[in-house]
Amino acid sequence: MKFKLKSKFKPTGDQPRAIEQLTKNLKSGVKDQVLLGVTGSGKTFTLANVIQKIQKPTLVISPNKTLAAQLYQEFKEFFPNNAVHYFVSYYDYYQPEAYIPQSDTYIEKDAKINEEIDRLRHAAVQDVTMRRDVIVVASVSCIYNIGSPENYENVSLEIKLNQKIKRKDFLVLLNNLQYQRNDIDFKPAMFRVRGDIVEIYVVTGEKILRVEFDGDKIDKISETAPGVGQKYKLAGEKVKLFPAHFWVTPQDKVNIATNNIRLELEQRLKELKKQNKLLEAERLEQKTNYDLEMLKETGWCHGIENYSSHMEFRKPGQAPFSLVDYFNYFNPDGSLIFIDESHISVSQIRAMSVQDKIRKQTLIDFGFRLPSAIDNRPLTFKEFEERQKQTIYVSATPAIFEKQKAGKNIAEQIIRPTGLLEPSIEIKKTENQIQDLIEEIKKQVAKKERVLVVTLTKRLAEEISNYLTERGIKTQYLHSEIKTMERPGILKDLREGKYDVLVGINLLREGIDLPEVSLVAILDADKEGFLRNETTLIQTMGRAARHISGRIILYADKTTGSMQSAINEITRRRKIQEDYNRKNNITPKTIISDIRDWGFSKKEDIKEEFGFVHDKKLLEKEMKIAAKNLDFERAAEIRDLIKKTKEPA
Repeated sequence: MKFKLKSKFKPTGDQPRAIEQLTKNLKSGVKDQVLLGVTGSGKTFTLANVIQKIQKPTLVISPNKTLAAQLYQEFKEFFPNNAVHYFVSYYDYYQPEAYIPQSDTYIEKDAKINEEIDRLRHAAVQDVTMRRDVIVVASVSCIYNIGSPENYENVSLEIKLNQKIKRKDFLVLLNNLQYQRNDIDFKPAMFRVRGDIVEIYVVTGEKILRVEFDGDKIDKISETAPGVGQKYKLAGEKVKLFPAHFWVTPQDKVNIATNNIRLELEQRLKELKKQNKLLEAERLEQKTNYDLEMLKETGWCHGIENYSSHMEFRKPGQAPFSLVDYFNYFNPDGSLIFIDESHISVSQIRAMSVQDKIRKQTLIDFGFRLPSAIDNRPLTFKEFEERQKQTIYVSATPAIFEKQKAGKNIAEQIIRPTGLLEPSIEIKKTENQIQDLIEEIKKQVAKKERVLVVTLTKRLAEEISNYLTERGIKTQYLHSEIKTMERPGILKDLREGKYDVLVGINLLREGIDLPEVSLVAILDADKEGFLRNETTLIQTMGRAARHISGRIILYADKTTGSMQSAINEITRRRKIQEDYNRKNNITPKTIISDIRDWGFSKKEDIKEEFGFVHDKKLLEKEMKIAAKNLDFERAAEIRDLIKKTKEPA
């Protein structure tokens, strides 16, 4: 399918010129460009138009999960009939494996994987392998190793109607894909067997396949959506099953890989013993041999990514395979990369491999990992640059690096389609700033407008949030410790009026779309540093630029260089916008943006989910499963439904 943009809007203001410039340069082969677009100028809409004109698979890299979620929703609306996906780190909590020599403290890897995000990652990669009309919105974690795209494609299993295969051999193939058999607790990446019927819950969680055997051949392939009471329908003549994990190696190569791991272990043990590191040698031998046994028996082990260079037959130092490699491997004629909020994202990409290497080297030196573990890493910045095809850096405040890469190829988008101006700016003393802030908040609340309060620390954000709540103001804080899947819900609650004030640090900066916000209060604006430099201040001020009455209050006792530079730039942009409005007789209007549902969870309303089901036993079984999984809210809803359900005739 081709990309088909759907929108009730047409490009206006600076958008037509930016779309034409970016598209023309892409078609002529220009590798690097910058889209300098102010907040609220419709940068995402511009990029969507570019995608439709160029018709290439696109990777959008965002600096954080919250902004990635917002971009995902926007692109999903622009391209409802195309493959739009969300790919971010799947950890709700992540403590990497580490060793602190000074205190002889080993910290085992501890992580809580968000299964919903894991399924979304698999769905994204699968569509990259199969479709051209694909957009993946990712965080910078997309430069981490996820295994070889060639292996991923080679181990996938194509199921065909009338295919000659014994049921037991088919089950072995499912095991090779790392699908686990579970006839009771049926979840994604599992299968169950009932006589000649094998049901497979695909790893993406979107459907269940039923494969029916007649002797030694596949007689019927059908599918259904997950949920109680759903009916199966024919799935077609063939279906492709992808691995349940990214690090899956063809079985014929696993033995070679394990032999290579064993050889490296022997060599490393000799080195450690020669250095009289007997404890380290014993530790490494025990840990590696356990992993080798797991690989031999199951083809997989915990921490398998540490052996990824062997599993993928990469040479020492050779770059790992990331999502960028999947785009390049399956689209040899080229794809696009958009780096959103590039002034932050580029810095993050540059730093990730350096930090990872320092931690891994300590683990290697003290016998916790083999030397090859250092090749389980994110791409270095140089490796990432080598993999970039055509890139558009997107930011309201592009850094010197992006400007130098783009040269003259910078498309400016200063004019907003709504005619909105940059917010007005006021500087206030810090004395009694909280009391003053409360009075300012009350003014906005009386007009049914929202407020953002920006602090320097998480603790201060929480304390101010609690203090405002005690004063009767509907307030919530938002920072990095709030779970990924909860953040968009909090932003939605702010827009709907459940909260009037949101207090935060970094997450209230780049790209957050909150048209109801008319006031942004920045505390400690004169504390020079990363959180109060020119770029950060401009980005934070931009959160008030979507409202006709948008204004900024800077609480500060002096005007720093960063504050003055930010004020000067906002003033420059405001003058350009005023001149354009006057020349074209435009009256500014507040941006109208639909309040979107948080659309990742497939869980429907309980009544809708069970539809016509009136079997109490079936509902009771589902209620017990929910209770077992500690999902007491769902269990209670099903219990209430049971009470309203009549006994079957």
